[in-house]
Amino acid sequence: MTEPKDSSFAVQRRSGNIDATLYWSLTSGITGPGPAAGQDMPSVPSEESDREAIAAAAAMLRSGGTVAFPTETVYGLGADARNTPAVEAVFAAKGRPSDNPLIVHIARREELEGLVLEVHPVASALMDAFWPGPLTLVLPVRPGVLSPLVTAGLDTVGVRMPGHPVALALLRAAECPVAAPSANRSGRPSPTLAAHVMEDLAGYIGGVLDGGAAGVGLESTVVQVQPDGTVAVLRPGGITAEQLAAVAGTGAVAPAPALALADAAAGHSGGQSPATPPQVSGGGTGGAAAQAAGGSSPAPRAPGMKYTHYAPRGALGIVRGSSPQRVAETAASLLQAAQREGGITGLLLFEEHRALYPADPAACVVSLGSLASPEEAARSLYAALRRFDEAGATYILAEACPVTGLGAAIMNRLMKAAGEAVIDAG
Repeated sequence: MTEPKDSSFAVQRRSGNIDATLYWSLTSGITGPGPAAGQDMPSVPSEESDREAIAAAAAMLRSGGTVAFPTETVYGLGADARNTPAVEAVFAAKGRPSDNPLIVHIARREELEGLVLEVHPVASALMDAFWPGPLTLVLPVRPGVLSPLVTAGLDTVGVRMPGHPVALALLRAAECPVAAPSANRSGRPSPTLAAHVMEDLAGYIGGVLDGGAAGVGLESTVVQVQPDGTVAVLRPGGITAEQLAAVAGTGAVAPAPALALADAAAGHSGGQSPATPPQVSGGGTGGAAAQAAGGSSPAPRAPGMKYTHYAPRGALGIVRGSSPQRVAETAASLLQAAQREGGITGLLLFEEHRALYPADPAACVVSLGSLASPEEAARSLYAALRRFDEAGATYILAEACPVTGLGAAIMNRLMKAAGEAVIDAG
């Protein structure tokens, strides 16, 4: 593959032997997404072979190796967060920007004391409500404990307790805090299956624990509690702003800056080639969320805030408009034009709108399911983007969705994947 040329990116190193990456397939009932956020779950695998696999993976982490493992969000690529060479190996395997901080995963609440200086009472309430689960809290890091690569030199660290039994079993067995970004090449769609991990990283990493499909399908929500108790959402994810407000209080949640993108499409549809979806601004980023994000600081407070992420190989644009009919008409016209120019086209739509399109509107058509079931769309989004790669799509259009509830996280990921390229259907 092509290595990133920017000096801020770690260089990928492949062993030359894909089989050098160990693969453990788990078979017992411990696998799967587990209960809802904040609920207890089993932590001991029922099959001896699974216990042996988790023990081997934990030993690899303790010895400075890298292991991909399932969480309820996506597969993560873990390393001992205290071990700088191990963390360097994560950056190198992914080709990840060195100024992009990592989230630290723990299995026990009491581990926080050794990692952070303090926990705001509101942050503690959020942990009570949503841990284990898809919520990361950015907290003041205890100096000298973690590798500086984990925090990208910041005075904070993102910490979460994953809501997946395999992840918790691995973390308990490893007996160390584990820094783990998504287990994919940097910029690519995040992996929701072990097969996605192997596709991207076989030969780059030490091992993969296959625990089946991820349950949520999108990364965790990242928040930072301000001194006044306001909850700044740095990255939307599996815990919605509405769920956060139910704990922190109505009006106490500052939406992610990226949600201003809901207004970004207006007036940006004119005259550009269908082979190059129009680029638009992400809108304003004022307020608590932007301040928590670090403002103009070169290092973002949380992953997924600075670079294009989750992207398929083909050009991707998001179509939005005043009605589903207008969106479908505009998308169909652009796709036809791209086909005439020799492009291999792709269309990402919601099932309710399929009948609005002509027969075979694109070479590859993928449905995210019903708009009434955003959980289904979240689970299938990254796999859908990878399907376009499998089809060789060079020009892809995706329907926008409302930014309420889990739709906020879905749109955040689509906007990142599209490089904020939005087409206004009017």
